[in-house]
Amino acid sequence: MTHVIITGGSSGIGLALARIYAARGARISLLARSLPALEAARTELAKGRSEDAIRIESADVADEDQTLAAIRKCEDAFGPCDILITSAGIVEPGRFDTLSSAAFNRQLQTNLSGSVHAVRAVYAGMKERRAGRIMLVSSGAGLIGIYGYTAYCASKFALHGFAEALRSEAKPHGVCISVCFPPDTETPQFSRELEQRPLEAAVVMGRVAPWSSATVALRIARAIDKGKFEVFFGWSLWALGRLGSAVKPVLNWWFDRAIQRISGRH
Repeated sequence: MTHVIITGGSSGIGLALARIYAARGARISLLARSLPALEAARTELAKGRSEDAIRIESADVADEDQTLAAIRKCEDAFGPCDILITSAGIVEPGRFDTLSSAAFNRQLQTNLSGSVHAVRAVYAGMKERRAGRIMLVSSGAGLIGIYGYTAYCASKFALHGFAEALRSEAKPHGVCISVCFPPDTETPQFSRELEQRPLEAAVVMGRVAPWSSATVALRIARAIDKGKFEVFFGWSLWALGRLGSAVKPVLNWWFDRAIQRISGRH
């Protein structure tokens, strides 16, 4: 039986993915910081099946020791990880000169290092078995810099680079590495993010309606099935991913003009 480990699996895209794999009959391990949220997710996912097929572990992925210990417990219970999805992430918008060092580093440690910690926990075993799939959840903000998102963009851009390098190392050993770039998505975190989003960023980003978690998760799961390396959502993110060097100068010109108009009203 397939063992799927999902970080950030108690809500949002991670929970939507857990629903898909639960419907497929997989054993699912969820990692997140909030134990009550994890318990609620397990109760939901266990409907119509045994709770024994759903394991939860409270851990902060930014802490390597916690992450390694939690995933070790999951593999002890359900066997080696077949699919790892690193969906845990945080976003705290704010202009660089007003964003605290703690908030900046927290996003790097959770979004980038947290994913690396989870991969490190399963990668050696996957290489030894010459089997395994890893999906790293980046963001559309990992394809172009966005006003007010210096820390978040840095973490998500870096995750893309990590995925590209790791793909080359993992491929000869039968391990499939993927990275996806979701757009704004309807999640509890997205609601909190909007409250902090600078007006200049809202002008640029607010023109596109957010996707549902279920739609994003379904596309991610299908990409994992097919072993696709990069997963884009919508034509604009596809264009950024495939034609970025040609598209970004035009977009940045438009962004600069929009931001200048807003800034002139302050």
